[in-house]
Amino acid sequence: MPKWLKVILKIVGAVVLLFLLLSVGLFIYINSNKAKVLTLITSTLNKNLTGKLTIGDMETTFFKGFPGISVSLKNVLVKDSRWAEHHHTLLTAKDFDVSINTAALLRGAIRISNIEISNAAIDLYKDSTGYSNSSIFKKKDKTPAKPDDDSGSSAEFGKFTLNKVTFAVNNQKNSKLFQFDINKLAGKMTYPDSGWHADLQMDVTAKSMAFNTNKGSFIKNKHLTGQMLAGFNEDNGKINILSKDFSIGGNPFVIGANFNTAKKGTDFDIHIAANQILWRNAAGLVAANISKTLNKFNLSKPIDITTLIQGNLGGGDPLIYATGKIRDNKLTIPGAVIDSCNFDAVFTNNNVKGKGFVDANSAIRLSRFTGRYNHLPFVIDTGSIVNLEKPIATGNFKSTFPLVNLNYTLGADIAKFTKGQADMNLHYRADVVDYKLNKPVIAGIISFKNADFKYLPRNLALINTSLSLNFVGNDLVLKDTRLQSGRSVITMQGRVNNFLNLYYSAPEKILLTWQIKSPELRLGEFLGFLNSRQQVKTSAATPANSGNVIDQLSNVLEKGNAEMHMDVAKVYYKKFLATNVKADLLTTSNGIIIKNVGLKHAGGGLQLNGKLMQGKFLNTFAVNTTVSNVNIREFFYAFDNFGLHDITSENLKGFLSAKTQITGGITDQGSLVPRSVHGTAAINLKNGALINYDPLIKVGKFAFPFRDLKNIEIPKLDASFNLEGDKILINPMQINSSVLNVDVAGTYAFTRGTNISFDVPLRNPKKDEDITDKQELQKRRMRGIVLHLAAKDDGTGKVKIGWNKDHK
Repeated sequence: MPKWLKVILKIVGAVVLLFLLLSVGLFIYINSNKAKVLTLITSTLNKNLTGKLTIGDMETTFFKGFPGISVSLKNVLVKDSRWAEHHHTLLTAKDFDVSINTAALLRGAIRISNIEISNAAIDLYKDSTGYSNSSIFKKKDKTPAKPDDDSGSSAEFGKFTLNKVTFAVNNQKNSKLFQFDINKLAGKMTYPDSGWHADLQMDVTAKSMAFNTNKGSFIKNKHLTGQMLAGFNEDNGKINILSKDFSIGGNPFVIGANFNTAKKGTDFDIHIAANQILWRNAAGLVAANISKTLNKFNLSKPIDITTLIQGNLGGGDPLIYATGKIRDNKLTIPGAVIDSCNFDAVFTNNNVKGKGFVDANSAIRLSRFTGRYNHLPFVIDTGSIVNLEKPIATGNFKSTFPLVNLNYTLGADIAKFTKGQADMNLHYRADVVDYKLNKPVIAGIISFKNADFKYLPRNLALINTSLSLNFVGNDLVLKDTRLQSGRSVITMQGRVNNFLNLYYSAPEKILLTWQIKSPELRLGEFLGFLNSRQQVKTSAATPANSGNVIDQLSNVLEKGNAEMHMDVAKVYYKKFLATNVKADLLTTSNGIIIKNVGLKHAGGGLQLNGKLMQGKFLNTFAVNTTVSNVNIREFFYAFDNFGLHDITSENLKGFLSAKTQITGGITDQGSLVPRSVHGTAAINLKNGALINYDPLIKVGKFAFPFRDLKNIEIPKLDASFNLEGDKILINPMQINSSVLNVDVAGTYAFTRGTNISFDVPLRNPKKDEDITDKQELQKRRMRGIVLHLAAKDDGTGKVKIGWNKDHK
């Protein structure tokens, strides 16, 4: 070995040996002077305190802090000067290990290279008056120290470790509580001139992070792991924190925070970002008052969120501003599931600046929202929910979809679509009750085009139907409406005044005013309106006026009314044809009121007023009609002879005028209910004739063998009848004809009970046809032989004509 190397090794060995001897000597010195050293450490640490630090015992270890000296302090207590008032000990530590710089200790100063605290509790407390036990710490003396003068220096430390330490910030004045169980927190401190830097590695459980203890804690009972980089600038009083490889509750987060300790109360802002976190996991990180609401909802796939929490540790609720990005997700809300969900969301509790960070000033804003509900695609370009104490939802809603998709929403209570397209462009506003939209108020347009569907409450099928619903203010305007059932085509324009106010509160007061035109209307294709409305299937818990838009739609259709003003070129019903029809109809929840009906029929005219009421077992009607100069043959043919069997349209000729007031029943198929008609009828027949009326022909063969009974001309006839179910009461009337004159009175029965008396003079009216004096004609009318006949049924319903034995 070279000589120079031997010399170097001897010198190094000597130095190491000397240092070792010094360390051993120092170790022996400390153990021999434990009380003196303990007093030195205590007094040095107390230089930074206005309260009191006490150390129960001290032990030294040689190798743990080598080349320095490691001192293990036992039962360390740090109390502020007012501890006796509040009993919150700032620090309680069973084990407080301190590694001390040996050279500094020999000069009478403390340089701490490492601190390890185990089995301890740190309690930062502020009472209701604003006093804090953290005021125990003195501000750092910035007076430049003399070189190598450690006698007056405060203690600084490099590395530190916390094991099994509870840490709490208990702010009674502002109802804040931050409490953590520190499983392990290892850090390294450096002290540039501006303050300090810290590199922390943590394994911590957050027991409470309550900015307002009345509302609950954020990240309660969540495990926090990862690295934190922190720094303090003593000149401006700011603390900066940045996370690295950090997780909360097993979810990765990026956290950045700033605290301004120079201001009274300490301003702070905390930035939190999490990518691909599940909704339930995110909801579990916020305070209970928020998570209770969030847990009413769910998103099946992870989302990206960012959060800013900004406020003042001195007092008041913090500002919370959160954003979220949701892509290709499934959103579950109370009462519904929205598929294929995409939107951006923002939450803030400072919706209107200056009104506080409270629920009443909170808002959720949605943008570029697309989704699919019950097979209905939709877009909400902007939407919001404001005032979370009394939430109000607003937004712009757009949707285009095949109408068959609407069947999933309407169910089996309103309509079933088989064809057509729907377009919606609406602005809505609604209260949010039990996390559901309640009584939405809307503005905009809903249009249906080329729709084929069945209106289920009336069992009415419609094809090629178009409809445009325009919500203007509180009114509903219906434009470009086209309905077709079979060959019937109707075009309509309508309006409902005050629609939005009545829709939920009083649907029975809704009145739809229609202007209806049609080139051809076949009433038989609308017989569904004679059916009783099918009752909507609702649960016992569903109120009469539901806040749910679909439930309420059924309710409105059930109770709402319509006023229709009709102008129809042609109306067909079975054999009936009317032209130039004008009518005013009012539909109600249980029937139709008919007003001002005017039409042309059978060469004459007809006016009608009345009503048709629907019942569970029977539909009833009551009408007043005026018939003016109609062809009686066509008139009877059109109305199926009004139920008469013995006299039909084939037996009649002439022009009829009449006035009737009748009531009756009508089936769901549009037929008269037998024996249901009651009322009165007064008729006037001009230029009439009774043709081929078989009962008279048979009698005439014997009584009037030389008269033409096949064509009995009746120049004029006035008569009145009372209709009583299956009977027609014939008030006494005179029939003056070309064959004979007859006085008639009695009862005609559709089944049994016919009893009609005929007084028939045998005098031939032809003999008097040249007489123009009406009084003279009346005198001659009953001259000569008069037959008193009676038409009665035989008990089986067959009518037989014989002598009237009851004549007096």
